[in-house]
Order: sequence, then structure tokens, then C-alpha cells
Amino acid sequence: MKADLTVNYEKLGALLDFQLAGGTDAIIICGTTGEAATLSDAEHTELIRFTVHHIHGRIPVIAGVGSNDTQHAVWLSKEAAAAGADALLHVTPYYNKTSQAGLIRHFFTVSDATGLPVILYNVPSRTGLNIQPETYLKLSEHPNIVATKEANGNISEIARTASLCGDNLTIYSGNDDQIVPLMSLGAKGVISVFSNIMPRETHDICQLYLDGKTADSAKMQLDFLDLINALFMDVNPIPVKAALNLMGYDVGECRLPLAAMSDSGLETLKKIMQKHGLISG
Repeated sequence: MKADLTVNYEKLGALLDFQLAGGTDAIIICGTTGEAATLSDAEHTELIRFTVHHIHGRIPVIAGVGSNDTQHAVWLSKEAAAAGADALLHVTPYYNKTSQAGLIRHFFTVSDATGLPVILYNVPSRTGLNIQPETYLKLSEHPNIVATKEANGNISEIARTASLCGDNLTIYSGNDDQIVPLMSLGAKGVISVFSNIMPRETHDICQLYLDGKTADSAKMQLDFLDLINALFMDVNPIPVKAALNLMGYDVGECRLPLAAMSDSGLETLKKIMQKHGLISG
């Protein structure tokens, strides 16, 4: 964001280049960390177009297009497809929520809207709604629903989902502190907050595990656990934007209702970032 809280496309381009240089395997634009909740529809669609143009086919671009209004989610899906997105990320409906039967109808409706692959996003701490393993089994039958970003934190439940769905549903960790645990259950990687500041390291945690170097992967997960946790000392994306500002990216403040970190929180974040060599002491 610029000082007037309009979107700073120049800085976004620099962040996209940072991710490409760090080996990120795909870009998600207009997710929670991208402040999608406070974007207008015009901003939302323009951010997708800009990102697709800037990435220029080098890696996939996945557009966050979820909504608690099914018809609005359908409209956003079609706009993202027209803008050139490679796949879509759909969060569960929030606030008005729904039943498990309603979830199936909602996700089937939005997944029918385009021919693009759909990644579901399960984050009960934000939405107040959890996708049950049996619901995942039904959802995985839709040809366009290919994956989920799973952030419910319940590893036993995620294991049941993996057992029920098998190869019909790819699981990505939605929590940076659970990358290795979920990969041990068959997850393929992470859709990450941590990668916004350390893309190479996040990529390497996953790649090492996929390469069979599980002990090295686990060591990296544990070595960075303090920094991962620091990025959630306040509501995401407040800390990660503060971290990027400390790193010199000048990404601005969050739009309200998200407010700046406390001075004590910022000082704690600085110390942990210094420990990991992200900023000088």
C-alpha cells in the first residue's frame, strides 16, 4: 500500500520478483495476507491481471476469489479466469457460514463456474466453519476441485481426510508451523505466510522433504519456528507487512480495521529477524 492506502503496484512487482528469485513454485494473489477482505472488486480483479502479466507464465498464478456470497464468488471466479489466472483459491463461507451440505453446494457451484482447478481453503479460526473429512470426500469427486489449503490445526482430522480422499485431493498445509507434520501425512507443500519474507527457505523445507531428506526438512522447520510464530504475534498480515518494511520493501500499512503492531511487539519481531540475519543488528 502507498501512504494513502491505495495499492502500490510498483512494490507488488518487486515482491513478485523476490518470490521468483526465491524459488517459489506458485503465486497466490488476493489471499488473506494480500488483504483481499478490504479490496474493492475493481482492485481485486486488477491485482490478478497485474500479477498474471508480471509473472508472464514463469510459474502458476492462483487467484483468491472466495466469498460468503456464492454468486459473488462465481463472479470473481469468472473475472479471475478472464484475467488469466491458472487456478482459484476458495475459502469456506464466513460469518453467515453454512452447513456441510451447504458447503458442498457452494463449492460445487463455484467450481462449475470456470474450467480452472480449484483449491479449497479451510481456516475455522477465521471463518467459524470447518470442512469435515466426509465432506472433503464428497468435494473431491468434483473434477475441478483438486486440492485444499488445510489450516484447521487438527492433525488427526487432516489424517482422516488424507485417508478418505487419497490421490483425489492434494493437501497443502495452511499453517507454517505444521509443514513437515502434514507432509508426513502426504501433503505436497504449504501455502505460506512465512514465504513472504523467506521464500527460499520455505521452498527448501518442502523440497527437502519431497527429496526424502526428512531429517533436514524437520530441522529447518524447527530452526525457523520462532520466526514463524513471530509472524502470528498479531493478526495476519500485520506482522509480515511489518517484517517486509523492516527488510526495506516499504509495503506500507494495513488497511483498517487492521492496525499497526505495538512497539513491544515490533521490538520482539526485530530481535528474531536479526537472529535469522534478515535485518542487521
